[in-house]
Amino acid sequence: MYVHATEEENTTRHPALDQMTDNPFHLREDHSKDSHRLTLATGILSDEQFYIIFLFIIYTLQLINNCAIIANSLSIAVFVKMGFSEPSNISLTALAICDFTLAVLLTWNNLCFWLTYHNVRLPFHGPNVSTYTGGHQWAFLSSTVAWITAFISFERCLCILFPLKVRRLITPRGTFLAMLIIILLTFCPSFFIYIRYKFVWVFDPNLNITILNTVPVNSQFAILFEKISLVICGVIQPLLAFSILIICTVLLVVQLRKISSWRMSVTSVKSQRVQPEENPAASSSAGEARISQKEERLVRMVVAIATIFIVSYIPTCIFLLCHVIIDEFNLFGVYSRLFILSGYIISLGQPVSGSVNILIYYKMAFKFRTVFRRLVHLDRQEQERHDVE
Repeated sequence: MYVHATEEENTTRHPALDQMTDNPFHLREDHSKDSHRLTLATGILSDEQFYIIFLFIIYTLQLINNCAIIANSLSIAVFVKMGFSEPSNISLTALAICDFTLAVLLTWNNLCFWLTYHNVRLPFHGPNVSTYTGGHQWAFLSSTVAWITAFISFERCLCILFPLKVRRLITPRGTFLAMLIIILLTFCPSFFIYIRYKFVWVFDPNLNITILNTVPVNSQFAILFEKISLVICGVIQPLLAFSILIICTVLLVVQLRKISSWRMSVTSVKSQRVQPEENPAASSSAGEARISQKEERLVRMVVAIATIFIVSYIPTCIFLLCHVIIDEFNLFGVYSRLFILSGYIISLGQPVSGSVNILIYYKMAFKFRTVFRRLVHLDRQEQERHDVE
């Protein structure tokens, strides 16, 4: 895409625009139809307004990304120390790894744009290359996170609905295979985009150097393959995972209420019975109640994780619907700038969700909290403080 501007506009816009005139935000173009090229200048925002808002979003997003990277790094370290004998640890570790990778990909995109905006000479076209080495992967990996979260909720539903059979249904090996299949089916297709676009070395007259850039492959097969993969992996898969996640979360909430009511009734009945040591059956029931309470804490943690993800993912669903319903709300339309800004704004939800998860683990999982405190030496510091006092 080329930015069409008048002579007066060229005297006021930022110099970085000259370096990013060749399709700066992955706006596809048909090089055989120069007269029909649409530009970032279309829309209701001026150059100055667009870049002020966009830079503010970039800085805010990067701040949250840093928190997500630190939080998920700690979560991964804790889960590794806890081991993977429990299937839930495997799925939660996969979720933390995906959240960590998402934050890294967003950081890469932000860095490339920031360097380009500040006229730093790069051996590649920053916005274009970052789009095909980070932007597409981020979009597909978001779908992976949705499916992993849906699987975790589904797993907890099975634990509640079939408590006696769940050990045979959900095993560490089965969970590992499920995570591998989810990643292969949702994230790996992002690399098929290179059938439609390829990297080439081109001469940039603005920089007077040869840089790495991307060009479209205009074969009918490549275009058709891209459309099919984007519809399946970019729209159908995320919305299907989101629907499954909502259903499983609602079922978990309903079952939690039933469990709480049942426990209150059992506690009331047991208070009228003989002491546990005089009744072995009552002692066994007490042991089962303790196990049930542990399971309930895990279910509540999963519900909290799923709820936060649902809240953070709702803007993405609204964004997709607007993209489908409003003709001009796309990378080529009149509202191209609003489309770009909206896309970056909704991307704030993913790192926020990834950053908050560690707080949920720490609050609701006793074993996670214990290992975490040992990992960061909080227990040792408290013990030393107690000895000094």
